[in-house]
Amino acid sequence: MKRGDGAQPEWRLSKVPVAYDEAVSAMQDRIADIRAGRAPELVWLLEHPPIYTAGTSARYGDLVDPGRFPVHRSGRGGEFTYHGPGQRVVYLMLDLTRRRQDLRAYVDALQRWIIATLAEFGVKGECRAGRVGVWVKRGVDGRTVEEKIAAIGIRVSRWVTWHGVSLNVAPDLEHYSGIVPCGLKDYGVTSLAALGRPVAMHSVDDALQEKFQTYF
Repeated sequence: MKRGDGAQPEWRLSKVPVAYDEAVSAMQDRIADIRAGRAPELVWLLEHPPIYTAGTSARYGDLVDPGRFPVHRSGRGGEFTYHGPGQRVVYLMLDLTRRRQDLRAYVDALQRWIIATLAEFGVKGECRAGRVGVWVKRGVDGRTVEEKIAAIGIRVSRWVTWHGVSLNVAPDLEHYSGIVPCGLKDYGVTSLAALGRPVAMHSVDDALQEKFQTYF
């Protein structure tokens, strides 16, 4: 998914949580500028206040506790997910006309990027057919369970991407109990902290930026 001209996107870090509606509005403005040639591509690192977001495939019955946190309908793909402090949200505004106009290849590159980032902290992430995102396996009571550590939900407007990835660094995982995450009742969620990897957010950001150039 690399650009033919080798150009790299701008990187932006928000140091305080960004309201979801504010982030969506900013992304819409930026992708319009990218399409018009007024701005470069952008990778935006941020956190949100605690919220649930519903993608285009979300089912209302998967919202177990609708009064717990604000619920935002989102134009991204996917179902319900949680965002909150301790989770690194990465919004990518990339022009696929300058890269490769293939959405499956784009999602695959996102997953491989996150897997490479997790490997920097001794965590083996994996992909699963039919389950978009990045998963880890661990032993619980003598059995092996699979839990999601990173969710992916994208939208593409005239071949410019927006929305993106959320990687659980050290969020409050109990907050996921208000939804059926990604519509998958038989799987849990985890984080680097829950896996015994208490990693600082800035270290995750550094690894994301370093590994990005391999896949994009």
